[in-house]
Amino acid sequence: MIQTTNETQIITKKERKHKMSETLYLVTGAAGFLGSHVCHQLLERGEKVRAFVLDGDPAIKYIPKEAEIVKGDLCDIDSLENFFKAPEGTETIVLHVASMVSVNPDFNQKLVDVNVGGTKNIIQKCLEHKECKNLVYVSSTGAIPELPKGQKIKEVNEFDAEKVVGWYSKTKAMATQAVLDAVKKEGLNACVVHPSGILGPQDYAVGETTGTIIKIINGEMPIGMGGSFNLCDVRDLAAGCIAAADKGRKGECYILGNEEVTLKKMCELLDKDLHCGTCKFYLPLGLAKLLAKQMEKKAAKALMTTFSVYNLERNNAFDYSKAEKELGYHTRSYAETLHDEAVWLRAEGKIA
Repeated sequence: MIQTTNETQIITKKERKHKMSETLYLVTGAAGFLGSHVCHQLLERGEKVRAFVLDGDPAIKYIPKEAEIVKGDLCDIDSLENFFKAPEGTETIVLHVASMVSVNPDFNQKLVDVNVGGTKNIIQKCLEHKECKNLVYVSSTGAIPELPKGQKIKEVNEFDAEKVVGWYSKTKAMATQAVLDAVKKEGLNACVVHPSGILGPQDYAVGETTGTIIKIINGEMPIGMGGSFNLCDVRDLAAGCIAAADKGRKGECYILGNEEVTLKKMCELLDKDLHCGTCKFYLPLGLAKLLAKQMEKKAAKALMTTFSVYNLERNNAFDYSKAEKELGYHTRSYAETLHDEAVWLRAEGKIA
């Protein structure tokens, strides 16, 4: 009997130890392009995932069924409580991926409420819940002040909305600074990742880049634009976010970028793979900017905005060597990503 009791006590201790070591990953924006890939990759490696989704979001169906789903609103701090509440003995790691994206350069209160206010709510909940061991905030390269062309843009440790262009970038700068302030003043254990542009398979919402690729492949884009992009495969960005949760240093920022690529080069890669043809003419950016200004005056939702032209015209050379060295981050080739995206688009019936 004594032996049995001791064995029971030993098992109980082991179980308790196991329970104390359990980790639950809390992912905001889980129904989005990047967030859904983060969830998939975490689940693939055997982690427990809780997904935070805006109530009524039709994209909820794209979240892996193995993930626990909590509905709420980043702007409603009370609705975040159920998302953060964890079973006793469970540690949590938060990946704050959710964001409102806009290519409209003008002020938008909702953009501020979601990207800045929502992030501050996440910070507050991380501080309130002592079981929360780590926060990874997904910012943007747009939050980092631009450098003259010819210089690679590196991570900075202070962010000023006045030094970046467009209200999306301004809100990401403000939110990033809020995270770093909480690290310094409140002891929050957090780091920041700055993804550049994003492309790849499973973009069910069909974002701007995916929409452009569909038009090119379907021969619906005879006129392109000059300038350059900096785009990363969504799968590599998701892996980078998770690596930041695993290895990111407290208070540090990491650029998750790629090499620059022109629209012309992307067209050539797609044509080489799919024989779909390319744009017949590439509009000079100076002319594109003038057209964008006229479009913005005439339509509430312009086909082309001055902010979207700026993003093509700006310095898009980012130094992501820090993430490579510290996080093991890497990017696959544009050719591989575009091929995989085309395969997915064809399977979805979006291209011929």
